[in-house]
Amino acid sequence: MKTVLAGMAILCSVTAVATARAADTIRPGYWESQNTVGFPVGSTKTDRRCITAKDVAKVMEGPSNHIYRCEYPEHTAGDGQISFAGTCVDKKGFRVGISGHGTYTETTLNMSAVVKIGPLGVEASTVAHRLGDVCPPPAP
Repeated sequence: MKTVLAGMAILCSVTAVATARAADTIRPGYWESQNTVGFPVGSTKTDRRCITAKDVAKVMEGPSNHIYRCEYPEHTAGDGQISFAGTCVDKKGFRVGISGHGTYTETTLNMSAVVKIGPLGVEASTVAHRLGDVCPPPAP
């Protein structure tokens, strides 16, 4: 179960990739992502998130969120292609390895990854698209 949560938590933060034309980066705005983890079969979660101009570089580096601190010593993004490899650690010291690749445009992101916990590898994916320029106000 912790494997599933780790994979979902890491990939839920990712929001943007893949189609026809290559772009230098994704555009800031309001994004929706579908995040799927291979264990248990077909675990999918849909998230919506505001990505500000200051968030774009972090998103393009690799998956990250408020639960895990992630470092990607290996990462590239350009010409509509993204790849990354690194580790993420939660507040209790639980560590997972993660590597993946994908494609992106200014308004889409399509990424697949493998989350490694010891010898176990869990496949995960994110498909995201930009909904628009305006982010809704935070819920009260």
